[in-house]
Amino acid sequence: MSTEAILAIQQWGNSLGLRLPTAVAHEMGLHANQRVRITVEDGGIVIRPLEEDRPSLAQRLSRFDPERHGGEIMTAGRIGAERW
Repeated sequence: MSTEAILAIQQWGNSLGLRLPTAVAHEMGLHANQRVRITVEDGGIVIRPLEEDRPSLAQRLSRFDPERHGGEIMTAGRIGAERW
């Protein structure tokens, strides 16, 4: 059995939007703030969830650029008037 819903497309700012009913989201395994890919295929709209690729801490730290992110450095000692 498939889940079906009839929805109205609504204006959201400069875009058009749909709200997915809970039953449809559950059947697809979708959740709030999840990224999806939307394509047009054979005159229809297809929504597919993207694989959640959560980078590890090491991967996140490898992308850290001190110049881009304010130039802060981490140090074990005092560098100013901090009170320890």
